[in-house]
Amino acid sequence: MMYYIEYFTLTLVLSTLFALGGVGSATALVPLMNMMGLPFGLSKAIGLFVNTSTTIMASIMNLKRKVLDIRFTFPLAITLMLFAPVGAYLSQYVDEKTMKWMLAGFLFFSASMMLFGKKEAKAAYTKKWILYVIGASVGVFSGMVGVGGGSLILPLLILLGYDPKKMAIAVSFIIPFSTFSAFLMYANTIKIDYVLLIVTAIAAMLGGFIGNRIMHFKLDSKQIKKIIAILLYLISFKLMYNLIWG
Repeated sequence: MMYYIEYFTLTLVLSTLFALGGVGSATALVPLMNMMGLPFGLSKAIGLFVNTSTTIMASIMNLKRKVLDIRFTFPLAITLMLFAPVGAYLSQYVDEKTMKWMLAGFLFFSASMMLFGKKEAKAAYTKKWILYVIGASVGVFSGMVGVGGGSLILPLLILLGYDPKKMAIAVSFIIPFSTFSAFLMYANTIKIDYVLLIVTAIAAMLGGFIGNRIMHFKLDSKQIKKIIAILLYLISFKLMYNLIWG
C-alpha cells in the first residue's frame, strides 16, 4: 500500500507544480520514478500514460472551443502516432544506459528552452513536408525515452516561423496520439502494474485540476517555469551523475 501512496504523492505534487507552469509532468516523472526503484521500462510506460490522460482533456476543450486547425495538425498527429510505437519497440534493442543519456539530454534541453528559449521565428519555412519529418523524428525519440515530445516539437515549429499560440494549441492536441500509441507498444512488451498505472493517472489528473485552480490566484507563471526548469536541470544532472559514477 505504501508503494502506491509514494508514487501517488510524487505524481500529485509534480503534476500540480507543472500544471502551474502550463507543461506536462511526465518529463520529470519518468526519471524520478526510475530513481525511486521502478524499472525504466515501466517508468516510461507510466509517463506516457500519464501524459495521455492529462493532455486528452485539453485536446477535447480545444476542439469544443473551435480553436484547433485540424488540417494543420494532421501531418504531425499521424506521424507521431505511427512512429512513437516504433521508438517504443526499438527501445528493447537499445542499451538502457544510452536511453538514459538521451533522457538526460532531453531534460537539459527542456529546462534550457524554459529559461532561455525565445518565442520568435528565425525563419519563415512553412512547407508541409517538414511537419512529417518533425513528427516522425520526434515520434521515434519520444517513444524511445517515454516522453510526450511537445518540448521538442514546439520550439522547432516556432523557429520555422509558425505562430506560437497556434502551435501551443496544436501540440497539446497531437501529444495524446504519440503517448498512447507508444504506451500500447510498451504494454505489449513489458509487464505493466495496472494498479500503479491507474493510481498515477488519477494523481496526474487531480494535480492538473489543482494546478489550474491555483492559477486563478494570478501566480507569476514565468517564476513557476523557472522553478520547473531548475528542477529539470537537477534531475538531468542527477541522472548524468548516476550514469557516470553510479
